[in-house]
Amino acid sequence: MGTTVRNLIRELRTRLLHAVTAESGMSTAEYAIGTIAAAAFGAVLYTVVTGDSIVNALTTIIDKALKTPVK
Repeated sequence: MGTTVRNLIRELRTRLLHAVTAESGMSTAEYAIGTIAAAAFGAVLYTVVTGDSIVNALTTIIDKALKTPVK
């Protein structure tokens, strides 16, 4: 039984080392493009949310909720 546990630990260590040292994944250029895309999406979302129509719609909803009588 000790040998089986030892083999399992050795196999786990091998897999972890491979996972840490594997070079699959995004490269620096892909990270840069992903970061730029995320920033652009954030800018568009900020523009939409802070636009007059959204602010007016949210204000109307909040006013309506505050003026609703409680029964």
